[in-house]
Amino acid sequence: MDNTVTPDWAQALAWIDDTLAGAGLTAAGPVEQTRVRPWSVLAKVPVGDTVVWFKANGHCSTYEARLLDALGRWAPGRVLEPIAIDGELGWSLLPDGGRTLREVAADDPAHWEELLARHAELQCDLVPRAAEMVALGVPDMTAAQLPGHFAALLDDPGVGGALPAEQQARLRAYEPEYRLLCERVAASPLPVTVQHDDLHDGNVLVGDGYRFFDWGDASVAHPFAVLLIAMRVAADRYSLKPGDPLLARLRDAYLEPWTGYGSRAELAAEVEPAVQAAKVSRALSWQRSLEGADAEALEKYGPAVPGWLEEVLVANVL
Repeated sequence: MDNTVTPDWAQALAWIDDTLAGAGLTAAGPVEQTRVRPWSVLAKVPVGDTVVWFKANGHCSTYEARLLDALGRWAPGRVLEPIAIDGELGWSLLPDGGRTLREVAADDPAHWEELLARHAELQCDLVPRAAEMVALGVPDMTAAQLPGHFAALLDDPGVGGALPAEQQARLRAYEPEYRLLCERVAASPLPVTVQHDDLHDGNVLVGDGYRFFDWGDASVAHPFAVLLIAMRVAADRYSLKPGDPLLARLRDAYLEPWTGYGSRAELAAEVEPAVQAAKVSRALSWQRSLEGADAEALEKYGPAVPGWLEEVLVANVL
């Protein structure tokens, strides 16, 4: 299956028109594709004095449309609620959500505390929905699944086989330790829930509260795995070194809503194992996104898959 092909555009345009009509709206101009990636296509639709957005997920993440629909019902006001979806095709029509937190407060790292705390609250509230999310097709990246995925990535000629022999040997030798790490994460007192897997200030809208969007990489996993990307983006944005007090402050802001599951110190001890184990999930997310991609896309994005696998050997200090 070719994951890079734009959806049947005539069919997509007809669906957009029908969906708008059902909502009492009409396109005021041509639909413009604004972003084409191997894993999704995004298009802007002018409607009156605003726009709406059409997103078509590739076969790697058709579940995003179904998840968006469910999140809109389970957490209204805290996600970008779709106007309509086609759960089978992986299409969604979304309102314009306004400005992102990055656009509004790009030079102030303190806004990350609020972002992380609000997202943790959302994860807490969605704990009872974990099984339903898996049933919708959201990938199960719970700790019990990860050792098998790690082994499969190593056995894949295009992933583990693409690494230098020395790195392959190191990763093979690390397998037993990784399995023990996952057993520790699986034994965590923290319940599994939605894990956005690409959380940062460019994926949260501000205005009337915080609304999170772009769930195409989401999985069901240990909640603290979400800090893998979030803390890296924050550290990179503000040139923070490991051990910087601001990183600890951001981590603690995220942990505060979870204090019903342990003391601050107990929760902090859960972060490193969850983040370390989640690197395999991140490699898998990239692998899914590039399935069937053309040579140009593989050259551009492909190194992310073995790259994240190698990251398993690198310790984190949060």
